[in-house]
Amino acid sequence: MIEVAIDSVKVSLVSPYRVVLLKDQSSERFLPIWIGSSEAEAISLQMQGVEVPRPLTHDLLKRVITDMGGRVSHVVVTDLRQDTYYAHIVLDIDERHIEIDSRPSDALALALRANVKIYVSDAVMRGASIAPEDDISGVVSKEEQERLSAFSDFIDTLDLDDLGKEDH
Repeated sequence: MIEVAIDSVKVSLVSPYRVVLLKDQSSERFLPIWIGSSEAEAISLQMQGVEVPRPLTHDLLKRVITDMGGRVSHVVVTDLRQDTYYAHIVLDIDERHIEIDSRPSDALALALRANVKIYVSDAVMRGASIAPEDDISGVVSKEEQERLSAFSDFIDTLDLDDLGKEDH
């Protein structure tokens, strides 16, 4: 597993979706994951330290877990199948390690609230990560390039000059 951190949440000008960029903590690789606008909002609010008057869904989930005697251990982006990412929320409850299937966006929003580590499986990072200087033309087949063209078109619209800077 590779430890990552949420680098930023980017807005697409061509899509109603957002992209959360996960940064590999030991290299300059990034993993872009498309997420919905409400999940992007939940992640962004927490990253900015914005207090909300009533608990959001991820705040409620954290509260339920802790009030029932559990603790969020960490989250893992486990798989990528047919352009869909999969994740697990790992809980410690009554001396048991429990893995809960989750959308990555929900797992990430909960990880921020629980202040726990975020990991990505080696296979997912190897297969889907990008580096700011990457050019996919020499790395993947023509068929794969066509399949990934929506992602690369979107990535090309991002302003990556501020990657790694503190203000998100």
